[in-house]
Amino acid sequence: MKYRLLGKTGYEVSEVSLGTWQVGGRWGEEFDEKSAEDILNRAIDLGVNFFDTADVYSGGMSEKMIGKVLKSRSERIIVATKCGRRLSEHTADGYNKKNIIKFVEDSLRNLRSETIDLLQLHCPPTEVYSKDEVFLALDDLKRQGKILHAGVSVEKVEEALKAIEYDCVETVQIIFNIFRQKPIDEFFQKAREKNTGIIARVPLASGLLTGKLNKETKFGRNDHRTYNRKGEAFDKGETFSGVDYETGLMAVEEIKQLFDGGYGLYLYALKWILMFEEIGCVIPGASSRVQVEDNVKATDLEALTREQMTSIKEIYDKYIKDNVHDLW
Repeated sequence: MKYRLLGKTGYEVSEVSLGTWQVGGRWGEEFDEKSAEDILNRAIDLGVNFFDTADVYSGGMSEKMIGKVLKSRSERIIVATKCGRRLSEHTADGYNKKNIIKFVEDSLRNLRSETIDLLQLHCPPTEVYSKDEVFLALDDLKRQGKILHAGVSVEKVEEALKAIEYDCVETVQIIFNIFRQKPIDEFFQKAREKNTGIIARVPLASGLLTGKLNKETKFGRNDHRTYNRKGEAFDKGETFSGVDYETGLMAVEEIKQLFDGGYGLYLYALKWILMFEEIGCVIPGASSRVQVEDNVKATDLEALTREQMTSIKEIYDKYIKDNVHDLW
């Protein structure tokens, strides 16, 4: 495993880390504690030292399993959790000092910890980034030692740019993948100037960039890839990165032609993200230990060539940019 500095947090994190949205079960399935424990332990065995979770993942079970596993291990694992999506109405008014403190206390109990390594606001409404009260609350929590570092998870580049105006914001978690390239143009330079750590989320566009999906693929009733393609439940950019499914499949077929190294497309998609030095880590999810083992192989994959990088940009421009680039 290779490690990178996560901005001004000072954390040296595994460049391929672990996102735990669906840990312990595939999207829409029941949470499986044994599976979650197995995935987390295997990730640690392979050198992963950064787990990204949230208080809403599996109703808090993701945090609880991380807390349980870490109590049984001696390795130093950095845990980033998120808060805000537990609000009964996800509005800007709900992001206030009282609620944030409550969320932090609950996460500390779930994680069996006295402090949170990195607390992130969980894709709050855009208006929150103009509420000084929210970021002063994060400052207070840092002074109290309840959290060590603070960051945000965002939907839009404009939100990322606004967030890093606050000195307390040390990291930004943003959707960045072959199908979501806007951060390259409008965010990376500012992040470098501020020494902001960047966490790349949704790296495989909800599975589209694994190369394993096709027109006949069926998703479960409770899978967001079934019910949220047009943003019916939450921001549609979270599902297939906002890309029309059939269009995404056509783009994937062309991307596949760029590689003949005998690896799955998902590894090249992860490696593409890691080609950008601004990235601190990428956080693919895993619903089995095998997926963890597969994902970490990206750290040792040979760098993409200039020709491959150029061709990927051309495919993005051809199929994706007009329908996605300006929305997020």
